[in-house]
Amino acid sequence: MSPSAAVTVHVPSPLRRYSDGAAELTVDARDLRAALDEIQRRHPDLYGSVCDETGALRRHVNVFVNSGNVKDGKGLDTPLAPGDAVMILPAVSGGSACRST
Repeated sequence: MSPSAAVTVHVPSPLRRYSDGAAELTVDARDLRAALDEIQRRHPDLYGSVCDETGALRRHVNVFVNSGNVKDGKGLDTPLAPGDAVMILPAVSGGSACRST
């Protein structure tokens, strides 16, 4: 088993109300699942915005470790190393009022 690693979780503006206003959180975790478990303990409402009631990532949320989308790889089992950056990116819905003139 690998030791825990200090990683930075970047919280986007729309979700900062669930992290006491913090733009970044530091967690010790060896994989994404452990990082999210720590977020659940410290900021349960933030966790609820990222994961559903089964613990799976919500469909409308993308999570990146460094530059890779975890949905394209090992998902919650994505390993983390010291200094890694985890970015939470909720989907933006709505449309623009673009028109051709």
